[in-house]
Amino acid sequence: MGGEPPSEELSVAAIRNGTVIDHIQNEATFKVAEILRLDGAGEIVLVAMNLPSQRVGKKGIVKIEGRELTAQEADKIALIAPEATLNIIKNFRVVEKRRVELPTKVEGIVRCFNPSCVTNQQSVNTCFEVLSTSPPTLRCVYCERVMSGGDIILK
Repeated sequence: MGGEPPSEELSVAAIRNGTVIDHIQNEATFKVAEILRLDGAGEIVLVAMNLPSQRVGKKGIVKIEGRELTAQEADKIALIAPEATLNIIKNFRVVEKRRVELPTKVEGIVRCFNPSCVTNQQSVNTCFEVLSTSPPTLRCVYCERVMSGGDIILK
């Protein structure tokens, strides 16, 4: 009685040092966690989804204590969550914030869906030109097949 009404904002624990991946499309949240191979072994990890977002409606967020992403991990996230932002945290403060970005070429992280492609027949590293970033659309430099959406399968 007489107390303040409960807050409608969800509070999530801060991390001291590490990476926060924010503004993940809700349905891609667990795919992002899978890309990062988050098994909880030694890392403090928070995965949340269905959080309110003015930009994307409902969003997901992944926080990882003590780890910064590799360029290859960031490229994979850009393929499945092109609206995501990466926040690098040092001593509880955001020291860098940027949106994920696909390079003009993607090498070695996507499997060509064409079974006849040389990359599926021989030991050849895959390589794709990025035709569009949102939604991601790729063209295999070997067989010239164009892939987007569910056709894009990460290695």
